[in-house]
Amino acid sequence: MCPVEIRNLTVADYDAVIRLWERAGLPFKPKGRDSEHQIKQQMTAFPDFFIGSFHNGDLVGVVVGSYDGRMKGWINRLAVDPRYRRKGVGRALITAVEEALEKHGATIFCALIETLNEESLSLFRKSRYVVHQDVLYVTKRKREDV
Repeated sequence: MCPVEIRNLTVADYDAVIRLWERAGLPFKPKGRDSEHQIKQQMTAFPDFFIGSFHNGDLVGVVVGSYDGRMKGWINRLAVDPRYRRKGVGRALITAVEEALEKHGATIFCALIETLNEESLSLFRKSRYVVHQDVLYVTKRKREDV
């Protein structure tokens, strides 16, 4: 395990989060849900659900969670710098967001993973998540950039 500091993120971390998402190859919508304005609103409303992992002061992992108020907590975004993968950073972030979600009442933890993202799928399986292949994810967007 790589020695890391886990802490809640703030709006001041926004640029570092975006740079990490880019290094990790995580798609993001800078004109929509991932704009600085949107992230600031979400962080203000739900500060416990934006968690970062730092090594020597550098942001090396991010997890973003949400809670639907009906026992279900969601891991919406998980990204680890490629240089820090397979060192326990992802698992530490999953544990941290699960603890935050549980404090708010979540007893079921969920994540959506793209089928080709085998690294994430493996990480979640190792973290005792069950894969449900009988569920389809559907969306409707007013614009593609949101």
